[in-house]
Amino acid sequence: MFNVGIIGAGWIAEKMAISLAPLSDYRVYAIASRSLDRAQAFARKHDVLKAYSSYEELVADKDVDLVYIATPHSHHYDHAMLAIEAGKAVLVEKAFTANARQAELLLSAAHEKGVFITEAIWTRYMPLSMKVKELMDSGVIGEPRVLTATLCYMMEEKERIIRPELCGGALLDLGVYVLNFARMYFGTDIQKTVTNCILGPSGMDMQECISLTYPNNRMANLQSGALCLNDRQGIINGTEGYIRVDNVNCPELIEVWRNYELVERIERPADIVTGYEYQVMECRRCLEEGLLESPMMPHAETLSIMKQMDELRAEWGVKYPMD
Repeated sequence: MFNVGIIGAGWIAEKMAISLAPLSDYRVYAIASRSLDRAQAFARKHDVLKAYSSYEELVADKDVDLVYIATPHSHHYDHAMLAIEAGKAVLVEKAFTANARQAELLLSAAHEKGVFITEAIWTRYMPLSMKVKELMDSGVIGEPRVLTATLCYMMEEKERIIRPELCGGALLDLGVYVLNFARMYFGTDIQKTVTNCILGPSGMDMQECISLTYPNNRMANLQSGALCLNDRQGIINGTEGYIRVDNVNCPELIEVWRNYELVERIERPADIVTGYEYQVMECRRCLEEGLLESPMMPHAETLSIMKQMDELRAEWGVKYPMD
């Protein structure tokens, strides 16, 4: 049995518990909250064996195989460092940290301790995400030229979006997905970046457009925001067709179009629970193989994206207290 301990008892922790519940050899073994009542309520609801009123107790539990950090962005650094110092493997919810400086410190500490750590950007670990890359590389759409990705939700009243002390704004919450979508399929050789952003009353980014230019006539046009609903699609356009992903946040359907005709339709695996389970499975595989990072989300990639988001926030004037 692979035992996961969760720091934070909010909705994203619940999603992880739901994801692991049907699996025979994985479980949420422990939950920690600053409120013992809340931890115990979570444990009762999701059949979790241990409920702790402090994060220190959870990382000290010898039976915890992996610590999942499910607290707000603003707290990822402190809570992940706590796990690293206890010698625990760590899965840190996206965005990895508030900024690149914190990311560098965490990765350095994990390396020095010989502790596994990876970012829980769940789309990186999903089978359909990897299938998109296979299709693109196969040449079925010719030479890829333009990528578009968009992810918007109505979230303008949510505290984690509007409060600077929680690392608010759309970028770390939603924009990180479209940036990762572009990275997965068009790589890191970005020659030019042009952006536009709408700031909210608290100074946080509420809506943004990001255009990235790459070599070989490639361009990515990305949009994320908390002021509207949208289709959440990702499309890779080539010289002979295009690949459409129904949801860059949680891909469930891929369509391959060639010369404006649908030639292939691929649906998510039938045995998927929520998709969160794949990142935990990858953590277990890496631990069993003695790896300190996952090739699906290398440390260099996590750090590079944190630096990219720092640069975007600097351009827009979006600041967090921990900057």
